[in-house]
Amino acid sequence: MTHAGPRRIALGLEYHGGGFAGWQAQRDPGLATVQEALEAALARVAAHPVSTVCAGRTDAGVHASGQVVHFDTDAERPLRAWVLGANAWLPRGVAVQWAQAVAPAFHARFSAVHRRYRYLILTRAQRPALLAGAVCHERRALDAEGMHEAAQRLLGERDFSAFRGAGCQSRTPMRRVDRIAVERDGELLAIDITANAFLLHMVRNIAGSLLAIGRGERPVEWLTGVLDGRDRTRAGVTAPAQGLYLVEVGYDAHWGLPRAGEAPRLAR
Repeated sequence: MTHAGPRRIALGLEYHGGGFAGWQAQRDPGLATVQEALEAALARVAAHPVSTVCAGRTDAGVHASGQVVHFDTDAERPLRAWVLGANAWLPRGVAVQWAQAVAPAFHARFSAVHRRYRYLILTRAQRPALLAGAVCHERRALDAEGMHEAAQRLLGERDFSAFRGAGCQSRTPMRRVDRIAVERDGELLAIDITANAFLLHMVRNIAGSLLAIGRGERPVEWLTGVLDGRDRTRAGVTAPAQGLYLVEVGYDAHWGLPRAGEAPRLAR
């Protein structure tokens, strides 16, 4: 049974990035990607090829608990079928959390008003086993308070060229950071950052610089000079991918999407 015309569906997605070469489909058939796995699963449910668009293209090894995706389909399916059906065909490291019909004007990437990333660091002498591949491991104690103080210097609309990865295709290095916090919970330390958008490797490059401050290798004031200098070579090294999570994508309320941590009832 088909719908009178194509409709647009938004999905909430979580995945462990350890087994994938990032979100985006690659030309090399030997590289597994989240996009290819999701599109193959959705095609099974829709009974036709499906093309997806995501809110943020995560790199190899990066995880997501709040990725948002949209796709168009002529297939008439209840929302619960997109969730349960896709999950039946997806690999264990990827799971659809919710599905919602949206207006044709909705775009997972361009309709987003903010994105939130979290970078997790395990601070203990011994390497992790249970959290292997899910955190950045730091053997030394870190000065979380100093890292938090330094991070506040990144707030506002700024030129983030110093934290821009090579190969970034953005037309401008300007981004607006609305919130950034460094918090400790036992052995775990989290860098939480919300911005309107991010440059390539921006969060990992910020995390690498904050780690240098946390270890005592650089003073708190150093980060101001790095930001103002707009020179990537003056900032810290790029922190490992496995500590990074896309945890939330924010949209205006009129789109009717669930907020982070909320999901519409499957029966709708």
